[in-house]
Amino acid sequence: MNPLGLFALAGSMSMDAFAASIGKGASLHRPRFGEALRIGAIFGIVAALAPLIGWAAGLAASDVLADIDHWIAFALLVLIGSKMCLEGLRRETETPRRQRHSFSVLVATAIATNLDAAAVGVTLAFMEADIRLASIAIGLFTFAMATIGALAGRVLGPLLGRSAEAAGGLGLIAIGSGILYQHLAVL
Repeated sequence: MNPLGLFALAGSMSMDAFAASIGKGASLHRPRFGEALRIGAIFGIVAALAPLIGWAAGLAASDVLADIDHWIAFALLVLIGSKMCLEGLRRETETPRRQRHSFSVLVATAIATNLDAAAVGVTLAFMEADIRLASIAIGLFTFAMATIGALAGRVLGPLLGRSAEAAGGLGLIAIGSGILYQHLAVL
């Protein structure tokens, strides 16, 4: 795979994480740069591991995963997005905005937005691409985009108030619905 193709692949793999991290940043109370880096690191590590897992899963497991990966991503993103919507719609006095997200919520969101990267790992095996270089590029690009997204969410959060969390949740539901639509429209 040439450098331009690798750049395009890494960029496209990071877009869902970018959108999700905007919602994560917007739902926090003035997230600090360190929290944006934490969000970026979690998303980046998961994004780097996903193609490696896809590569290792091989052809036999990829047939099973290809049939259900979009349903898993859809379910996870709808669950996380619905929780964010409910929290965003509560009155300000009921639940103050958090300073940071829990590790488990960030990992679940990162996994849900990177299931397609596992399928890309299988595809890269067929292309005889350097999986290590591709995984590093995808992970670094996702780290950067998720960090930028969380920082952008910091700007959007105060502008939108508590509705930012609900908007972020709707964004996750939209990403999950888009993933499901893309896979089902092919059929």
